[in-house]
Amino acid sequence: MVKRSCPSCGPEPGGEEKKGRGNPVSVQLFPPELVEHIISFLPVRDVVALGQTCHYFHEVCDAEGVWRRICRRLSPRLREQGSGIRPWKRAAVLNYTKGLYFQAFGGRRRCLSKSVAPLLAHGYRRFLPTKDHIFILDYAGTLFFLKNALVSSTLGQIQWKRACRYVVLCRGAKDFASDPRCDTVYRKYLYVLATREQAGVANTTGSRACDCVEVYLQSSGQRVFKMTFHHSMSFKQIVLVGQETQRALLLLTEEGKIYSLVVDETQLDQPRSYTVQLALRKVSRCLPHLRVACMASNQSSTLYITDHGGVYFEVHTPGVYRDLFGTLQAFDPLDQQMPLALSLPAKILFCALGYNHLGLVDEFGRIFMQGNNRYGQLGTGDKMDRGEPTQVHYLQRPIALWCGLNHSLVLSQGSDFSKEVLGCGCGAGGRLPGWPKGSASFVKLHVKVPLCACSLCSTRECLYMLSSHDIEHHPAYRDLPASRVLGTPEPSLGAGAPQDPGGAARACEEYLSQIHSCPTLQDRMEKMKEIVGWMPLMAAQKDFFWEALDMLQRAAGGVGQGPPTPES
Repeated sequence: MVKRSCPSCGPEPGGEEKKGRGNPVSVQLFPPELVEHIISFLPVRDVVALGQTCHYFHEVCDAEGVWRRICRRLSPRLREQGSGIRPWKRAAVLNYTKGLYFQAFGGRRRCLSKSVAPLLAHGYRRFLPTKDHIFILDYAGTLFFLKNALVSSTLGQIQWKRACRYVVLCRGAKDFASDPRCDTVYRKYLYVLATREQAGVANTTGSRACDCVEVYLQSSGQRVFKMTFHHSMSFKQIVLVGQETQRALLLLTEEGKIYSLVVDETQLDQPRSYTVQLALRKVSRCLPHLRVACMASNQSSTLYITDHGGVYFEVHTPGVYRDLFGTLQAFDPLDQQMPLALSLPAKILFCALGYNHLGLVDEFGRIFMQGNNRYGQLGTGDKMDRGEPTQVHYLQRPIALWCGLNHSLVLSQGSDFSKEVLGCGCGAGGRLPGWPKGSASFVKLHVKVPLCACSLCSTRECLYMLSSHDIEHHPAYRDLPASRVLGTPEPSLGAGAPQDPGGAARACEEYLSQIHSCPTLQDRMEKMKEIVGWMPLMAAQKDFFWEALDMLQRAAGGVGQGPPTPES
């Protein structure tokens, strides 16, 4: 019997030879190929844990040969090694962490479920739920069609059945979009931006790769329309804006220019061909020096983020314009494509656009909200509309942000690397699990969040979370300079260190004023529970305070029992 020991750990204490057990042998004496082959049979979680034990195992477990074998075991049909600096490790981690989770709002079962994972999928990059199904785009450009079913129970409640089967809708896809409204019943068609090989033109040989937009029926996956662009134009993103009869397709080129064309969706299912005109959008004509990095849209507005972090807005209806900016002073109904610049203190990294409110996240991880706040969907602690970006001070460095019709969600990560979903706004229909009455501030929802969750969205029936970890995607947030931290007093002669970094004292004073304004003890207890949800505390600390407040409320003869204890 041979006992293997790590060379970096040294010989075993009491190294004298023991009778019948043989001499300890270092694992370093084995051929590296054999060690890598043995380690490749371990689960990914165990490979990562073994690599943290010592320097030798760290080098062995980080070798590309180990991850190549693991990747081929996880995805036997993956022939190519992917892309990036560590292609095999990146591919293995992407396929190990991929998953789509959902939690139904209705019915008696309120737990997290996982849909089927297509074996052909190379990680999950983006997803979109429609009326009956879910579409998932992987890192290899394959768009999958997950067939789900919404069924009605005998009690009249809507129940969600997990995806039972899937098919490949198309390959070579770059991006896809559907009706931008929050309600999935309007998502009849799916627009897919893809690259296709086209036969050569006259007097030429071979084929060329051209971008095209293909339109599919979401109900059956049948392609009903296709438009092909010139091979010199290359696009990377597509969004939709407008109503069905005047559906505008906005296409973002690799050079940062915006082109648009108009399609009548009511005519797409008729067997005829016609030509649509592709035109340069006004934001690219009026501001040719700007290079747009990404865009977002709803049915009546569009938001552009430039490569330098600037934000420009198009608003097409007066009602939404009033909700977003609080006035109609600069609204021109005859020139709805005129881009409006938002005044922001730092570079914006990503955004979320709802019907009449929006959220922005800057390079320092600060969250800014703007727009209608009738249901408290801005998370500012009140229900006052905001006509300009307003910072939510108690939230920092989110992983993902989502804005719905009248509520908002934030995916965040704690100091112990656990993740949680925070929500604010209207809680009707169970859209804020654990907070049926809603909240004017972001509170922790009673949802068990997967460890590698990276994005989320919500529909009328379900809360969805996409899980996929890309080792090449590093946190892009920067540390806020000390001179720009809100609440830090300006340095003066003889002044020492800042007494209130981050404005904690100011926030506590605001919390006390909110509690003092509550008319009854019951209301004050409920407000205190909300404030505990706002504070940047660990999950165990919040659970302790919530349970203690429930005990005090019951001892005082309170009627309500408060929200149930969140899952740890």
